Amino acid sequence: MCGICGELNFKTSASIEKVRQMLPALEKRGPDFGDAWQHERIALGHRRLAIIDLSEHSNQPMHDRELGLSIVFNGAIYNYPELRQQFIDEGYNFQSEGDTEVIIKAYHKWGTDCARHLHGMFAFAIWDEKKKQLYVARDRMGIKPFYFSHTDQYFRFASNMQALLATGDVDKSIDPVALHNQFTLHAVIPAPRTIINGVRKLEPGTWMTIDSDGNENHQRYWFLDATRPEQELSEEEWTDKIHDALQQAVRKRIDVADVPVGVLLSGGLDSSLLVALLAEAGVKDLLTFSIGFEDQPEEKGSEFEYSDLVVERYQTRHHKYLISNSEVLPRLPEAIQNMSEPMVGQDAVAFYLLSEKVSQQVKVVQSGQGADEVFAGYFWFPLMYRDINGSDVDRFARYYFDRPHEEFLQTVTESYRGEDYTTQIVADLLGQANADEFIDRVLRMDTTTLIVDDPVKRVDNMTMAWGLEARVPFLDHHLVELAAKMPPEMKLGLKSGLGSKAVLKRIARGLVPDAVIDRPKGYFPMPALKYVRGEFLDFMRDILDSQACRERGVFERAYVEKLLAEPDKHFTNLRGSKLWHLALLELWFQTHLDTA
Repeated sequence: MCGICGELNFKTSASIEKVRQMLPALEKRGPDFGDAWQHERIALGHRRLAIIDLSEHSNQPMHDRELGLSIVFNGAIYNYPELRQQFIDEGYNFQSEGDTEVIIKAYHKWGTDCARHLHGMFAFAIWDEKKKQLYVARDRMGIKPFYFSHTDQYFRFASNMQALLATGDVDKSIDPVALHNQFTLHAVIPAPRTIINGVRKLEPGTWMTIDSDGNENHQRYWFLDATRPEQELSEEEWTDKIHDALQQAVRKRIDVADVPVGVLLSGGLDSSLLVALLAEAGVKDLLTFSIGFEDQPEEKGSEFEYSDLVVERYQTRHHKYLISNSEVLPRLPEAIQNMSEPMVGQDAVAFYLLSEKVSQQVKVVQSGQGADEVFAGYFWFPLMYRDINGSDVDRFARYYFDRPHEEFLQTVTESYRGEDYTTQIVADLLGQANADEFIDRVLRMDTTTLIVDDPVKRVDNMTMAWGLEARVPFLDHHLVELAAKMPPEMKLGLKSGLGSKAVLKRIARGLVPDAVIDRPKGYFPMPALKYVRGEFLDFMRDILDSQACRERGVFERAYVEKLLAEPDKHFTNLRGSKLWHLALLELWFQTHLDTA
């Protein structure tokens, strides 16, 4: 995993100085090596986290002078050994042993279609000297980020927004559509928008070309089909197929690394199953990591009782960290400093603190993100399924939206009030073809859009803040494609009585302790950011009462005062603190926009 950046200038020579200004904001993503390169209209920069082929031959920017191609790449290509051998057999020459050079050959062989042939997580940019064209692509599931700023003068890109802001000439005005998304979809702003007008992000499963005159050409190269297969399968057959696909996904992510790989073990079903499958794959002396926080009267702050059962069964080399509230609050600004976009999920801070500890032991971890979205694990999916009243958007919004449009209009000042943008976007996403049932449409939207800018982005940002690569087997696109065709009632366990993620529970039985499988669904707990009181309440009050917040003029003061007066009475449908949502966004503005 790495950090990439670059500039294609349409008027004059590219500015290597601007690229060098971006590199420090990417250094944590790639602490092992950094370099910048410029040739006429193009300049590329790279920070490397060495995971595959640890030698200098895989340093970037990488150039293939024979083919006239240069690349900067972030991610991991799990089928690169097979592709590399194929290209060698076809007469291509290689100077390195890693996956970066394989992408260059893939582009030379297949052109813009090359992304379809790559299995993994990736965001990369290739400069084609002969065509005077930049080709960029992002993986199907959006695991790796790609931000860009396109003006009449230049096209700049980077792995995080902080790098683009570091150039000093980005439009930092707030995008009103994105602001509506921020407060309706708990901080999910679907691509291509971000919270500011001057920065956009490439959609998952999409490639784009930019020529030397600034003309863009976008194409979506991957769509998720959520229709039933022609041949009907029994629950047992579906279970076997999902088990096989998940085993392959786990193995790929352990085999393609030249460094040890650990597991973030939360104590839930998903991460516990990863440990079991890695043991099944023959991994010995497995490293596992868990984190917990102080309890609140309403909620426990750790799931150690469950993670300990998995550790005992598989005798992993376990590392357990208990973080007090007194340690959390001073570290909140650090975590927000490392957020490319404002993220309200309380587990963002948890992942940040856990990643700091884990990075001292390993460079790569596997994590269970994606299982709940792919296999309908959250409590709201059965509620949506049973609610047959109204349109698809109505059924979804009742259980998912953080606040209705009417409340959003009370939240922000007149300058930011507009149409119900989020409902329009969700209606378009749910209305796309090739999904048989309502829950199929919801899960496809969640898997391909919502998860990208919620848990997946949080994990990427918070792990890469410490130079730690997170791999997510449940988002292997082959597994996701298979699961999308599975009947929703089997995922929800309606006939079997197993409840949500029924297929994973069947796979886990006998591999994972029964107490972990049969427990109620848990979440990465950090109660102090949910039940806001004491010094956490004082902290948020100071942010929202600050001169910077008042002068920015985003929030309607009456609404702010209402939340501050009774923070424990204002929660979203998904049980998030509405006060934290406001405080987080304002602190993100102060951290990234007021100082950049």
